[in-house]
Amino acid sequence: MIKKEFFEMVKLVAEERGITEEDVLEIMKRGLENSYKKEFGNSSCRVEFKPEKFSILVYSVRKVVEAYTEKNEDEEQPEEDKEEITEILLEDAKKIKPNCKVGDVIEWQVNIKEFGRTAIQATKSITNQGVRTKQRELAYEYFKPLENEMVDATIVNENDKYIILDLGHGGSAVLSKNELAIGELVSIGRHISVYIKSVEQTNKEPKISVSRSDKQLVIRLMEKFIPEIAEGIIEIKGIARDAGDRTKIAIYSNDNNVDAIGSCVGEGGSRIREVVNALGGEKIDLYKWSENPEELITNSLQPANVTKVLSIDPKTKSSVVVVPDAHLSLAIGKSGQNVRLAVQSCGYKIDIVPVSVAYERGDLI
Repeated sequence: MIKKEFFEMVKLVAEERGITEEDVLEIMKRGLENSYKKEFGNSSCRVEFKPEKFSILVYSVRKVVEAYTEKNEDEEQPEEDKEEITEILLEDAKKIKPNCKVGDVIEWQVNIKEFGRTAIQATKSITNQGVRTKQRELAYEYFKPLENEMVDATIVNENDKYIILDLGHGGSAVLSKNELAIGELVSIGRHISVYIKSVEQTNKEPKISVSRSDKQLVIRLMEKFIPEIAEGIIEIKGIARDAGDRTKIAIYSNDNNVDAIGSCVGEGGSRIREVVNALGGEKIDLYKWSENPEELITNSLQPANVTKVLSIDPKTKSSVVVVPDAHLSLAIGKSGQNVRLAVQSCGYKIDIVPVSVAYERGDLI
């Protein structure tokens, strides 16, 4: 008979470690089986739990034979033979079960109190290791399907270069501070969204590679906060990102009654603000996608005005764009950022020319 507290402890361990009570008992069962073998000379046994009676029953298991099977210890045994039931001679078996015969499998209960201190300690060690292994298995099984998806994480530690994240469900990850937005707040306990790039099984906890700089994170956030994108009514046709600073996104509505820009911005900017906040203040530029290359290129250079798109080469996907002189720096952007993100998101190379130069060259009349 085992005290009620034992099974209450099983329940507590299961809750704390995020595994089932059945898993804990199965792990303890393996621990008791191994301890039995250590205590009684590699003998076979069966362990039975009866939570409703608060008891653990251990049975010694033997196969009745006429004579012991001779084994060559130098010969490698097949895997299936390594778990053979321990043999017992017929004459000895009849002392336990008088009606048994050769080939029968008999068993009798063993008092668990007969286990020595070493065996009990081994049981605890095996159980603890088994629980940790089960946690790692469950963590891997949970996170592996989440590759290429976004999850919420909590900052639990940091140093000069990295932050340590708790992903929940037994998962953790390390994120470089270089992936954070410029000036983004780092504080213990803060919740942030991360994109899972890969999940690998290891001998320890699963190795989960996460990112804040991947442009897919922006897409997942748009899907989260803008229902029309999640439903496929609005599509993200192109995206370019300078992580932590600015992202430019080309969007298209599959429903003429749904305004792509307005839906993404939301009333009073509420929807796009959610995305910006989740990215630590990163700026988001939205523009309307068009099948018409001239319109697409013009839209991609927003917020700069475009005077004229002079030429578009569909084979090389290149173009020459004329902008007002006053908008030249805006079209190019700081360190060429605006035009670079426009090129990456719309798919066309863009050569920007100010109006004054276009007139001088005779491109404009």
